[in-house]
Amino acid sequence: MTDAMVGLIIGVVVVLGVVALFWPVWGVVPRWRHATRAAERVRIEDTLKHLYESEVNEAVPSIQSVAGAVRLSVDEVAEVLQGLQARRLVAMEQDGIHLTASGRELGLHVLRAHRLWESYLADHTGFPEAEWHGRAHDLEHGLSPAEVDALSARLQHPIRDPHGDPIPTADGEFSGQRGVPLTTAPLGEPLSILHLEDEPKVVYAELVALGLHPEMPVRLLEVSPEQVRLAAGGAEHALDPLVASSVSVTPLAQGKPADETIGVPLHALRPGEEGRVLSLSRRCRGPERRRFLDLGVLPGTVIQAEMRSPNGDPTAYRIRGALIALRAEQADFIRIERLPEPAATAA
Repeated sequence: MTDAMVGLIIGVVVVLGVVALFWPVWGVVPRWRHATRAAERVRIEDTLKHLYESEVNEAVPSIQSVAGAVRLSVDEVAEVLQGLQARRLVAMEQDGIHLTASGRELGLHVLRAHRLWESYLADHTGFPEAEWHGRAHDLEHGLSPAEVDALSARLQHPIRDPHGDPIPTADGEFSGQRGVPLTTAPLGEPLSILHLEDEPKVVYAELVALGLHPEMPVRLLEVSPEQVRLAAGGAEHALDPLVASSVSVTPLAQGKPADETIGVPLHALRPGEEGRVLSLSRRCRGPERRRFLDLGVLPGTVIQAEMRSPNGDPTAYRIRGALIALRAEQADFIRIERLPEPAATAA
């Protein structure tokens, strides 16, 4: 191979390398710059969202609280706040960190987008409950105000997300009651869960594993430095006080029984017994709820337990003439009243 040919090959390789590095949109350098700008945007918006949420909750934000919320070091947060101050989105004053009108508007937008995305994921997808928060965080940074309004309209303007957090309007208005921490609620009174804090994840996972959810009726039995005992869902639970502080409650409205307080779960039926559907739990969301509705699981429908599998789960139920196998956790979504004798026909 001649020197000229070698030089030509080297030149082509160099040119291709330069193209791969700097080609618009798809080159390594443009993609790196785009990723860097996107990461910076997420840091800014997460910070503004935390500051706005603190303001709404009448809490005093700090560099340390921002660092914990956005998972950055204190030095990184100080750098972000300096940038936000330069853009006139926050004001650093002697008494703390304050949002400007522009910063408040952007923080409201991101918080609203996050809670609407959580509602969408809960009601219109099959993603597990533990993934709603993380996926909503990834999605919240990609919507314009008009797109957030459209998402709210599609969801019929919900006022609370699936964790019980209030969803603000585009004008920053919040609807509904404000709860109190379970640890400060009155003993023995009928209560309803208003909100479950979804951070930190390990605490939220423990609450979900216990079957606790917003609008669930509970009764506080004991509060001590060692534990918080409550009755919920037909069972007693002992929570660490730190975990219990992540639960907000309100007094249970008189004359308005929640779905877990009436009747019994469908799984309580023994083979050969029948029950009439009273309600479908609010915990049943998304595709699973739509499946039940498609099967005709509505108030008034008569369901008969036909047989259980040898290990006791699942159970086959006759629903509107069809034999449907349901696991115990699925059947527990359906509240029924037992019928004293077999009904002649299904409702």
